Amino acid sequence: MFQLILDRNGTVNSNWIKRLSDGASIPFDFNNTDYQQFKKDIQNGVVLNDASGNPITGSDLTTFIGTLP
Repeated sequence: MFQLILDRNGTVNSNWIKRLSDGASIPFDFNNTDYQQFKKDIQNGVVLNDASGNPITGSDLTTFIGTLP
């Protein structure tokens, strides 16, 4: 499971994702193996939560996936 995180100003951080199993912050870096695994996991149905902890589903999830580098 993963969760979006907020910047200091309260907006969704567009550079990092949080892995809930261990609290790791994963940068959106093509060369990062955790990031590559995150993308595979999300495309295979692993839950992604918004910054409030609510699951992102349907077209919102599809849109988010489409924005990933």
